[in-house]
Amino acid sequence: MELVVDANIIFSALIKNNKTREFLILSGHSFYMPEYIFDEIKKHIKEILDKTSLSSVELNELLEEIIILANIKIVALINFKEYLPKAENISPDSGDIPYFALALKFNCAIWSNDKELKNQKEIKVYNSQDLFLMK
Repeated sequence: MELVVDANIIFSALIKNNKTREFLILSGHSFYMPEYIFDEIKKHIKEILDKTSLSSVELNELLEEIIILANIKIVALINFKEYLPKAENISPDSGDIPYFALALKFNCAIWSNDKELKNQKEIKVYNSQDLFLMK
């Protein structure tokens, strides 16, 4: 299965060694993330660091490790920008348009724990519980 990974999934995997991190690394699925996810992480870095006992350096190392072990493909905006107009019409939240555009590009689902993203009918959105039950 191919999945676009929302930032809230990465946040969960960074904050603690949980089922989310395990699923990312061991499931064998293909994952995609827009490159702007790093901006999202920077925007929430204090919150993430407050919830862990990691230093900034350790957090960056963990992020790199998760991306490498999960074989997450980081996709530059230029590679899916033509899907942005359609994604804008689909996404219930303007902040999530890049995830929908990426899902359109790869014709795949989105993995997000944001319930609002399911308020559309174009792109399948799985939450963590949905995916863990599929195993």
